[in-house]
Order: sequence, then structure tokens, then C-alpha cells
Amino acid sequence: MALFDRGEYLARLEKTKKRMAEAGIDVLLTVDPSNMFYLSGYDGWSFYVHQALIVAVQQEEPVWIGRGQDANGAKVTTFLDHKNILGYPDDYVQSTVKHAMDFVADYLKSRGWDKGGIGVEMDGYYFTAAAHESLTRNLPNARFKDATSLVNWVRIVKSPGELTYMRQAAVVMERVMQRAIE
Repeated sequence: MALFDRGEYLARLEKTKKRMAEAGIDVLLTVDPSNMFYLSGYDGWSFYVHQALIVAVQQEEPVWIGRGQDANGAKVTTFLDHKNILGYPDDYVQSTVKHAMDFVADYLKSRGWDKGGIGVEMDGYYFTAAAHESLTRNLPNARFKDATSLVNWVRIVKSPGELTYMRQAAVVMERVMQRAIE
């Protein structure tokens, strides 16, 4: 179950899409777990395999793509409609003949999102050279743009809902510290 309501996530996505448009990005592939969490609520210990949240300017909800066995976790933790949660088969994991980003590229092609500006987190810890090579090989008509900090800059400005949680957390910490001092 997502921590925030659907409206909060949609507002975050609208802010992200605004920045995408300003940067000439039609589709954003975020692989950073904290950015995936921020935009969808996805909370899974699955970043040891390739996964991505695809944000398209013209689509309301993003699409989560990850290992098939992790798709159920996405169904439980995100606000996403289950049709926007796609699992790839295990034969993509540690394969020497294909890459999980081949699956992502095929999905982008199936949606007509293989042209135009595609933002990727070039300096992201979870975006590997092999992932980039797969995308550029499979999507020759795309213009890849570095979107490493795009979502991070959106995350800086807190919403009223986020501020409420932060204030509640501060009260809890004050009580804990007071108890520790006593």
C-alpha cells in the first residue's frame, strides 16, 4: 500500500513532467530506487536486478518494469494500476545473450516511445554501461539525455503531505531524545 494518496503521486509526476518538457525529454527512465519510490511508492529490495520506472509525458501513470517475481511487490506498494506493472522473465537475469533493458526497449517500441528525447540517469548507481548500451542499440531513433538529477530537484520542494509526515517524525524523535536524556 502506497504511503500517500493517488493525488500526491500524480502531483509529483506533474512536477516531474514539467521538468522533463523543459529538458526536451518525452520519456524518463528512472532506475534510482529512491526516485522510483518517490514517483510511485514502489518499495522493494529488488535493485540488485535491473528495474525501471517509465514516466511518459503523455501518460498519466508511470509504468514499472522489473523482474517478474518482484511485480507482486510493486502491486502491493505502489499506487499504480496493475496494467502498468510489468515483470520480465528470469531468463533476462544475468544472461550473457540478452539484457533486461532489451525488454524495456521492446516495451518502449510497442508504445511508440522509441523516438524523441529519452531521459536516463547517466550517473546513477543502478544505471550500468550495459544498460545504456542495450538502450542505445535497441532504440536508434531516440535522443538520450542525462536526467540524473531531474527527479532529485523535484523532490527538494516538499508538499503539504510530506511536511506533515516530517513534522510527525520530528515529534517522535524529540520524544525519543527526551527519554534518552532522562
